[in-house]
Amino acid sequence: MAKPFTRKGSVQIAEIANGLIDPILAKRAGINTLLLGSWDDIVGEQFAGCSRPERIRWPRQDGPDETGGGFAPGLLTIACEGARALFLMHQEAELISRVNSFFGFQAISQIRIVQKAIHIPPRKPKARPLDAREKSRLASMLADVEDPRLREALERLGTGVIGRSPKRR
Repeated sequence: MAKPFTRKGSVQIAEIANGLIDPILAKRAGINTLLLGSWDDIVGEQFAGCSRPERIRWPRQDGPDETGGGFAPGLLTIACEGARALFLMHQEAELISRVNSFFGFQAISQIRIVQKAIHIPPRKPKARPLDAREKSRLASMLADVEDPRLREALERLGTGVIGRSPKRR
């Protein structure tokens, strides 16, 4: 009897792309795709659409310092649109702490803001809340699902799908 075909060695395209892009970004700009992908969460809604990290420059280290660490925090360059750069400058201390929290250590000690046009693709609109009829319809579709975790996941998916479609009258 022949063994069934399995995909144990399969890898997601995003993992392959990140594996190719991360070394280039690290060498050229000192950043990685995780920082770029999490930027909206780091800066918050107020600056997500008008800013992006450009590069991180760490100072050169000839040898270990007195503490034996051999590492000094770097300078993060952020591109920001127009007058929003001024508001971002006022949030500098909080932004440094958020970036350092993201990295898990004190990676950044300074921020440099440059004014540039930022082209970010438009975001998809958030799903609207479901009305009572739509909720009951979704609940009836999921009534046969026994696993509670699977039911919750399918309910979130259904809410997103139904909530993105225009409401029928």
